[in-house]
Amino acid sequence: MALFEYFPNYIWNLSVAIAMESGGRIGEIVDMCQPIKDAASSGADAGTPMFMAQWVAMADKLIDLADEDVAQGHAFSASDKLERASLYLFNAERMQGHGHPGRQATYGKARDTFDRSTALGQINRRRVEIPLVTGTMPALYTSAPGEGHHPVVIYCNGLDSCKELLYWSRLPEALARRGISTLCVDQPGSGEALRLQNLPVDPHSENWASKAVDWLEQQQDVDPRRIGMTGISLGGHFAPRAVAYEPRFASGAVWGANHNWAEVQQKRLKREGENPVPHYWAHVMWAFGASDMDDFLAKAEGMNLNGHMDGIKVPFLVTHGAKDRQISVDYAHDCYDQLVNSPNRALKLFTEREGGVEHVGADNMSYGRDYIADWFAETLRGQSA
Repeated sequence: MALFEYFPNYIWNLSVAIAMESGGRIGEIVDMCQPIKDAASSGADAGTPMFMAQWVAMADKLIDLADEDVAQGHAFSASDKLERASLYLFNAERMQGHGHPGRQATYGKARDTFDRSTALGQINRRRVEIPLVTGTMPALYTSAPGEGHHPVVIYCNGLDSCKELLYWSRLPEALARRGISTLCVDQPGSGEALRLQNLPVDPHSENWASKAVDWLEQQQDVDPRRIGMTGISLGGHFAPRAVAYEPRFASGAVWGANHNWAEVQQKRLKREGENPVPHYWAHVMWAFGASDMDDFLAKAEGMNLNGHMDGIKVPFLVTHGAKDRQISVDYAHDCYDQLVNSPNRALKLFTEREGGVEHVGADNMSYGRDYIADWFAETLRGQSA
């Protein structure tokens, strides 16, 4: 199993992989990428405005086609096209530097298109806002089918994802099939919380995760004794930290073990490992609300789970790609080894035999998705079959 490598640099290929794994169509992706293939040769940062122009143009075409479907009374067909349009818009926005012309407008169009698709397609996801000490945490709630009280999993972003990409990972769909609801959150430092409210990363993830638990406990369809948490990429730091310090969690998992992200920054300064987005240092300073590099490194110093994992006293799963080019597989072993008080700990490394070897399964997300969904079905007493 390997990443689809259309461009000569990892960051652009990762963006294409995200689109492919999130429901993009290969023909549309090729049409968007062919005109900008040479632009990627100048490095990850240089050609990103061209990237956005091509992907926005495809999204605009799909929106026009969806409007034609609506005019003919074909709401579901329109929704399918709008799903891809919003995906391409979110992906285009994600590739731009902070403050790049057109970025804010592209994000706004992506959100509007996503919301329109939700309504036309009658898709099982509801936008909610969870009160925080400062501002709110926007989220998408996917309900498990059937009457009664269901278990639920809080699912948080990495450094550069958003709640819509969390939904498109199809983990909420996999969990719902197993009788488990999902709350995909734009926690501080990501998605809407960062872009529209300017809320920076809070390394102490229990602060905002506890607010999500508070909200869930008020929902009539939730069993408050069966709440789990997971996170993808940098969420592999946030989820364990939250489970360690919030005693109401009944189970946890990570999709990528970001055990010592502070150390990862020192490695990236030495150009060890791949970056997830173009304009990397500008992005992390924006996400952390840092004034300069020294301020960012000081704020990121707390992104280290050493000395915290022993607080996890519930079942916990660590997953990681064996050939992750961003975050060393060694961190997965560190995370697992330090789960000394978990009554049920598990480590799953995805290998070439199955796939999902790249960072959070960028080469094939199905294996991580299914494995994590099965874990929560077992540990939150959902439905395994």
